[in-house]
Amino acid sequence: MYAPVIEKPLTFEEFLAWDDGSGRDFELRDGFPMPIVDPNAKHEDVADELCEQLSNHCKKLNLPYVAKRQKQVMTGRNPETGREESRRTDIVVFAKEEWERMRQSSSSAAAYVPPPLVIEGVSTNWKDDYEDKFNEYEALGIAEYWIVDFAGLGGIRYIGKPKQPTITIYQLVDGEYQPQQFRENDPIESSILQGLNLTANQIFTLGR
Repeated sequence: MYAPVIEKPLTFEEFLAWDDGSGRDFELRDGFPMPIVDPNAKHEDVADELCEQLSNHCKKLNLPYVAKRQKQVMTGRNPETGREESRRTDIVVFAKEEWERMRQSSSSAAAYVPPPLVIEGVSTNWKDDYEDKFNEYEALGIAEYWIVDFAGLGGIRYIGKPKQPTITIYQLVDGEYQPQQFRENDPIESSILQGLNLTANQIFTLGR
């Protein structure tokens, strides 16, 4: 995989201002920009439409949250080197107060502090979502983490057998994620975005 030549590690803020001119998307790993694989069209459409629905839901119910697509989340520092790291998420639900603060700033819009909710759509590299990002978001203290596995790609130990489209919502309880899974016509239950009128199938069929 192509990696840009960087002479020294970047901080999160330096990374947000950095551009190699390739047009590719990156995450900050151990202080260095690493390219990420572009998702397929179905993945993009599901994430786009879900973000729009969540945004409209927050406005309609006057919830104190703002849903945004493809934002960087600072996940802390590499435990071995101390260098800063980040993830580029499918959807970030910011606290409205934090989003308004950023609106008054010239800095790049990103999650500098742990957001209330992060949503990831599952691609072929499903281990990133179910293992690596799970551990990072839990350690970061993100209150709720959704994994939208619309194609049923995750490992059997995560979504069961036979594999089927599954939404797993992890809620942080005493510092540990507790899962709840939703399939078919199960109504989605979120501790953050209360009052949602969405089923798992309605999310899976987005983008059609």
